[in-house]
Amino acid sequence: MNTFLILFVPFALVLLGAYIATSIKVVNEGNEALVERFGRFNRKLKPGINFIVPLLDSVVLEDTLREQVLDVAAQKAITKDSVSIEVDAIVYWRIFDLEKAYYAINNLELAIENLVNTTLRSEVGKMKLEQTFSATTDLNRTLLPTLDQVTSNWGVKILRVEVQHLNLPQRLIESMELERAAEIRKRASIAEAEGLAESMNLIIQTLQSQGKTPPNMNEILKFLIAQKYVQASQEISKSPNSKIIFMDPKALTESINRLMESDTMQLLNPDLPIPGTPGTMNGGIQGGGSTSSNPTSYASSNSNSPTINSPLPGNQTSS
Repeated sequence: MNTFLILFVPFALVLLGAYIATSIKVVNEGNEALVERFGRFNRKLKPGINFIVPLLDSVVLEDTLREQVLDVAAQKAITKDSVSIEVDAIVYWRIFDLEKAYYAINNLELAIENLVNTTLRSEVGKMKLEQTFSATTDLNRTLLPTLDQVTSNWGVKILRVEVQHLNLPQRLIESMELERAAEIRKRASIAEAEGLAESMNLIIQTLQSQGKTPPNMNEILKFLIAQKYVQASQEISKSPNSKIIFMDPKALTESINRLMESDTMQLLNPDLPIPGTPGTMNGGIQGGGSTSSNPTSYASSNSNSPTINSPLPGNQTSS
């Protein structure tokens, strides 16, 4: 009998210790655990020390209830005006009901990611391309309640949705850059025309203030054209590779007169041929040169130098 007790007591103590050890379950702060008994959900374990019945109870899941971050990979979406763009987002979420998160949906993170992708494509499809860039904040606010309504059935709360990047195809970026460049050139042309009109008005006002009879618009325009020509010649002469071809000042005046007359005739009769084009009679302006009756210009003999054509007589060549 004593021998039996000597053998049984230690064995019983070992079994009791193992039973107690397996019945204690420690859950970390911020986590929860799910317990099943005979394959059915039994209860939740809160943070701290918890006791379960060994062999009857089993802990099937322990997960965090803290806020988590899900980085949704870039995906293609088509805007309302049929432009394909790539968009990605970040989702901040947390589990508020671990039982639903485990039993109501399989692969929770994948389900959230697919839901975000579907909803994001749908919302982008309601906007035009220009709206997507300026309405990112509105897009975030629109996504949040839509996602939260679905994920609440999974025991998940969507806290924030932030659209990170909206990437355009390279061909579309190049097209937009060309469009912006054309718009800049258009504004520059308008500004130059406005400056020319302002210069003409200023000349007239100055002459009137001095009690002089202002010249007509054609004479003012001739003066401004000649001034622009001189300024352009000065800019070209600054280059060390430039060659200046001097010309008869009379030829400049004659060319300006022909230019003004051709513009006036074209305004009065658009069917007339433009001087300087094929078929023009009596020495129209062609190829940027002049046909003055008494030219006294001296040109370089270097025939390999490319010629910079000008609408006025006298050419500048660059070696």
